[in-house]
Amino acid sequence: MKISHTALAISLTLLLGGCMVGPDYHRPQAPVPTQYKELSGWMQAAPSDEAPKGDWWTTFNDPLLDQLEPQVSVSNQTVRQAYANYQEALADVKVARASLFPTIGLSGSGTKQRTTSSSASLNPDFHPVSTSGSAEGNISWAPDLWGKVRRTIEENKATAQADQATLANATLSEQTALATAVIELRVTDANTDLLQKTVDAYTEYLRVVENQGTAGTTPPSDVITARTQLENAKASLIALGVARAQYEHAIAVLVGKNPEELDIPHSTTLPTLPDVPVGVPSTLLQRRPDITVAERQMAAQNAAVGVAISAYYPSISLSAADGFSQSPLAGLLHLANHIWSVGADVDETVFDFGARHGEVAAAKAAYEAAVANYRGTVLTAFQNVEDDFSGLRILAQQADVLDAAVKDSTQGAQIALNEYQAGTVDYTTAATAQATQLSTEESALSVKQQRLLDTVSLIGDLGGGWSADQLGDSKQADKQANAEH
Repeated sequence: MKISHTALAISLTLLLGGCMVGPDYHRPQAPVPTQYKELSGWMQAAPSDEAPKGDWWTTFNDPLLDQLEPQVSVSNQTVRQAYANYQEALADVKVARASLFPTIGLSGSGTKQRTTSSSASLNPDFHPVSTSGSAEGNISWAPDLWGKVRRTIEENKATAQADQATLANATLSEQTALATAVIELRVTDANTDLLQKTVDAYTEYLRVVENQGTAGTTPPSDVITARTQLENAKASLIALGVARAQYEHAIAVLVGKNPEELDIPHSTTLPTLPDVPVGVPSTLLQRRPDITVAERQMAAQNAAVGVAISAYYPSISLSAADGFSQSPLAGLLHLANHIWSVGADVDETVFDFGARHGEVAAAKAAYEAAVANYRGTVLTAFQNVEDDFSGLRILAQQADVLDAAVKDSTQGAQIALNEYQAGTVDYTTAATAQATQLSTEESALSVKQQRLLDTVSLIGDLGGGWSADQLGDSKQADKQANAEH
């Protein structure tokens, strides 16, 4: 089969010498500041090399977070969907890569046939039977002279990496959603404790007022005011049960469970507010998976331009067959029965009324849109981080003021009650002081909640310890797949 081998050798030489049409990919510049605006002149307490790697939630020192967060990457349905999409993209890369190589096949046939002849007139019972057969191997190949297949592989690899980053982004998003729900649940429990303490205090206030009303030293309106104040506090306490139940249900779904499968006991301890190492702004391009998604989509669109341009050039396909054919079947593999064939096809579109030009223009426009999306994603990422920094900075100042306000309002409420019991002020003054104390304590708790939520948001906006260096590393994905099955 010397001719077939020669043809394949020539084709291989053409392939190796072939070019790849279309633009080679170079990542466009993106707007990156030299430092974060909110951190100007401020030195971090924690060095950036101590940033959380993977299990970032452990810095909050909350047992519920430590228990549930690892389940997100295994059981969360959004994450599992993203994982399946990533596996599909990897399969598409394999399909595209296979087009670089020849397609090899084997075929065989056998036929047994009874025929008539002149001998049948002499002997009607005589009907000769003949047997024939063939065995053949064939090979076909379309050499990638202009790089269409290689550009397609490049496009599919970039798409697969975008899907891998999408998986990381989905995991991080669901993890931060779980942390947010847990914080909301813990704050609801803290609010419950606060309102229960308030109900107990208002109950005692009502007892004092009722005693004075019975003694005739206070008007009935004071008793009604004290009772109304207590009833409103009880109603607010009951209402917290709705929010807590909803947070608990949300937590269950985030870890892939039905709501009835998860029962979270009441806790009086809020998560710890951690220090979050930041690093320089330029590292954000590597640490945020959504930026990597946009960058890899941009690379895929760049390769798609090359695929579209390759349509201007002719396509060549080669084929060869080699085998044996014999009738009768005996001696099929004898050299005299050897058959072979070699062929080549060339296909070129001469005129298509601008279809190829339109496809190239569309591919270039899609690439420009991907560039704009990438740069917009980068800008939004820096906005997110700056928002988190400003929130944490301002809330820290507010927390200091509110801590002082809580002490003052608590002292004021006690003084007002004492003055009321002494008969120097009316109950409206005491009731107002009590309401102010409750409102101030609720505001202080709300600020603690928002500081925790902004910290979770900051960790997520900084990438949660992820890095684009992990692209192409299937160890984590394989670990997840094994855990799922």
